[in-house]
Amino acid sequence: MKKIIPLFLVIVLVLLTTAAGLLPENESKPSLTANFVYGNPEIASINQLTFGPEGILFLGDSKNATIYALDVNDSKSKSTSEDISIDGFDKKIASSLGTTPDKIEINDMAVNPVSKTAYFAISTMDGTPVLMKLQGESLENVSLNEISHSKIALKDAIDKDAKDRRERPLRVWAISDIKYHDGQVLVSGLSNKEFGSTFRSIPFPFSEKQDYASLEIYHAAHGQYETQSPIKTFDVINMDGKDYLMASYTCTPLVLFPMDELKNGEHTKGRTVAELGSGNSPLDMISYEKEGKTYFLMSNSNRPVMKIDHMDIANSKESMTQPVDEWAVAKGVDYISLPMVNILQMDNLGDDNVVYLQRTSEGDLVLRSRSTQRM
Repeated sequence: MKKIIPLFLVIVLVLLTTAAGLLPENESKPSLTANFVYGNPEIASINQLTFGPEGILFLGDSKNATIYALDVNDSKSKSTSEDISIDGFDKKIASSLGTTPDKIEINDMAVNPVSKTAYFAISTMDGTPVLMKLQGESLENVSLNEISHSKIALKDAIDKDAKDRRERPLRVWAISDIKYHDGQVLVSGLSNKEFGSTFRSIPFPFSEKQDYASLEIYHAAHGQYETQSPIKTFDVINMDGKDYLMASYTCTPLVLFPMDELKNGEHTKGRTVAELGSGNSPLDMISYEKEGKTYFLMSNSNRPVMKIDHMDIANSKESMTQPVDEWAVAKGVDYISLPMVNILQMDNLGDDNVVYLQRTSEGDLVLRSRSTQRM
């Protein structure tokens, strides 16, 4: 005799087996671009670029004091990178835009870690922001008028008409550097608060939440504590299982801040671990692995590229609190000067290579890649 199972028992069995993981489920997570909108994000400037997961490009716009997340439709994985060697790179960009090199400025460069494609932030003479990507040896314009995107405006950014003591505009420092780390977009820059130097941590996907901390450092080359100078470039360093913000400032202190102390609305003093020489400004900072060790590279306006061993930073327990009076003398954490000068931009090109923009002694702007084994 055929037995008939009541409907309510079928429902109970389905619920129980689902809870126990016995029924197939869709295990894929929703895309981070699920809440993006398509259209014109109205970007006014491109000061900083960095990539996050799923090939999402984060763009810092100081004029609008806004962070944009762009789906540049470039998420096809590429396991290896190709060597790059292009001379006259500024001429190539200018030619593709129908202008001349003296009428453009390359503000930043970032490599998509998924596709190994390099992207460039360009501004033209009239201030128009342009985003370009490298395809082989050709440059392709990335439309900023119609693109899938998300954005968040920074709270309490430095005022548009603010100027320093030399009457130079400060708004450009609303966003001085950005990086994606552990589900957060990290942003350094200036605010309109009493202590202007600012570090923000913004959860992604964007919501209304953004944490803000004001920063204070001891600047050994100036012999004083400072709260108004923005971080010029930074990275995140892990020591003893704890994340630290490793920040470099103009003229050239290197300072550590425990990430768990950078809390919303609080003022934090950093620990200065090095003075890398006055009369200099850091331009870019990246890290890489070599033979089981971690190294940091920092390019500079008036110095060769500096190579710093992670362990030298980790083993440095001192905090610099005394002036370094002698001009351009370095103190604190050691570094090696690499034979690479006038490096304007750099980024990781996969795990084993670095790509960089360099102004040669002949005045040519070149784009090159180099194996980390040669660094």
